[in-house]
Amino acid sequence: MTTMTDASVREFTMPDVGEGLTEAEILKWYVQPGDTVTDGQVVCEVETAKAAVELPIPYDGVVRSLHFPEGTTVDVGTSIIAVDVTGGAGGAAEAEPSVAAEVPQATQVAQEEKAPARQPVLVGYGVSASSTKRRPRKGAEVPAREVAAAVQQELNGHSDLTALAGGAAVASARPLAKPPVRKLAKDLGVDLTTVTPSGADGVITREDVHAAVAPATPEAVRATPAAPAAPAPVASYDGTRETRVPVKGVRKATAAAMVGSAFTAPHVTEFVTVDVTRTLKLVEELKRSAEYGMQGVRVNPLLLIAKALLVAIRRHPEVNASWDEANQEIVLKHYVNLGIAAATPRGLIVPNIKDAHDKTLPQLAEALGELVSTARDGRTSPAAMQGGTVTITNVGVFGVDTGTPILPPGEAAILAVGAIRLQPWVHKGKVKPRQVTTLALSFDHRLVDGELGSKVLADVAAILEQPKKLITWA
Repeated sequence: MTTMTDASVREFTMPDVGEGLTEAEILKWYVQPGDTVTDGQVVCEVETAKAAVELPIPYDGVVRSLHFPEGTTVDVGTSIIAVDVTGGAGGAAEAEPSVAAEVPQATQVAQEEKAPARQPVLVGYGVSASSTKRRPRKGAEVPAREVAAAVQQELNGHSDLTALAGGAAVASARPLAKPPVRKLAKDLGVDLTTVTPSGADGVITREDVHAAVAPATPEAVRATPAAPAAPAPVASYDGTRETRVPVKGVRKATAAAMVGSAFTAPHVTEFVTVDVTRTLKLVEELKRSAEYGMQGVRVNPLLLIAKALLVAIRRHPEVNASWDEANQEIVLKHYVNLGIAAATPRGLIVPNIKDAHDKTLPQLAEALGELVSTARDGRTSPAAMQGGTVTITNVGVFGVDTGTPILPPGEAAILAVGAIRLQPWVHKGKVKPRQVTTLALSFDHRLVDGELGSKVLADVAAILEQPKKLITWA
């Protein structure tokens, strides 16, 4: 979405990248004033109430200004970046601080790189952070070390850089580095202003960043997280008795959805304890098979649990439904979009496998693996979290036996899987050590009565106890 302010400048506004979203937080800018952008190039990453997504710019031009600094929550429809589509010889130069105007050589290095070919971009996945081109600037050549000194002097003159022209004034003070190098430095916890550049014209390279980390102790390096963790401190022993963490983004949306679901749908939860020894043996057999193990397809107990639930839904399709309050109707779904609850640094998300009911076991394994890896990388798109019909939450990975899950809004059932433990179990008339887990099925009692819920849960348990029923019942 764009708006026009004059003949040469276009304003790119915060789009609604999901259904009905009203705001998004700017996580990271990939461009700065003076950078040349091309149609389809990713300019920033934002976090909505559903996921973190990358936003591509829809036209060519030169960035004139960024209207908001990183960390700002912006309403949908608000302009976030201005681009001069004529090349912006005058306007963009005005947005650059005076220090940058004195540094022609240090800023020309990125201009030598070719702009990436235009390509369609799927919001939420996007192309990788693109290299940007900068326009040559007039002025006498200044050595890189003198540039760094001038930049540091400029930094020392401001105590609150984020308040300067929506972050535009910070652009000139930034050390010269490509976006991938900046991301590497952020992941490793390296301050680029402390790194000595070795690249041409004072550009910081990946090797410079790694060299800056090398002096640290091995323990410190290993302790550095590969990705930023959610800021969720609950206690502090440095004299501070309380820590307040703003609720926003995915966590805020999840909280609102769970409260709405809990106080709208009458929840009922049933439990069953299951001997899954044979299921685990089948998992090991599949891992060694040519169709799965040798093809790199991920096989785990969750795969067979998911397939068991799909078979149970096929036998009892009434459980795959939703409640239409406005029309006072029950909507029966003739497809299954299988949701898998995933814990991420930004909070709980529930992406779903579209049309899971039509997938073979190998296809389901591939889709499940892709869903999990995408969620871990923070690349889950809003579309992947819409339209779910039934969900599985695997709380067993956290070492707990089971739980009473709350239904995702609009769904009739959710299955919780507990930890699988070796326990004494009566098997063929004798007490033997067996692999046992507890399943919990929560359902909306307006749609699913006790008989239907019990049959679905019993079917899932029967398949996991005797996985050969996957063949006969499917």
